[in-house]
Amino acid sequence: MHIIIDGYNVIGIMHNDLEKARAAFIGLLIKYKSVKNHYIAVVFDGYKSGDKYEQVSFSGGVKIIYTRLGETADDVIKRIISEERREWIVVTCDRDVIKHTWSANSIPVPSDVFLDILQRGSYLLENSLEDSEDIEDIKPQKGSPFRLSKKNRAVKKALSKI
Repeated sequence: MHIIIDGYNVIGIMHNDLEKARAAFIGLLIKYKSVKNHYIAVVFDGYKSGDKYEQVSFSGGVKIIYTRLGETADDVIKRIISEERREWIVVTCDRDVIKHTWSANSIPVPSDVFLDILQRGSYLLENSLEDSEDIEDIKPQKGSPFRLSKKNRAVKKALSKI
């Protein structure tokens, strides 16, 4: 399982101490990786205050990427899932990234659902999945009204692996 995460999309940017919030989130990811042993990459924006070059480091087996100045985490995530052809689980709520994720044969997972899984250690996903409207725009569906859409079934399957 390969998971790539839009870091600030998950933790937000409204913190008194952004460094502390990042460190706490990375700590959660390291604990999660020690249990699940998935490949995990987290991307943080350096768009406005980043370095001239993309910075990559590893902590506890988690790949941490800080984008270069002028590049967004969304751009890096799209590039990675396009270049590395495999089924990714992409943790974001950004609609443009979600659309690109589906087109790259990968599966988007809403940030709030993933963070809830990390914080609670909960794998009871049915309620979280049904409450999230970020997965797919609501459209009239064909077929059984009691069956999840193909995209929602794919997300539910991916979440069961997380």
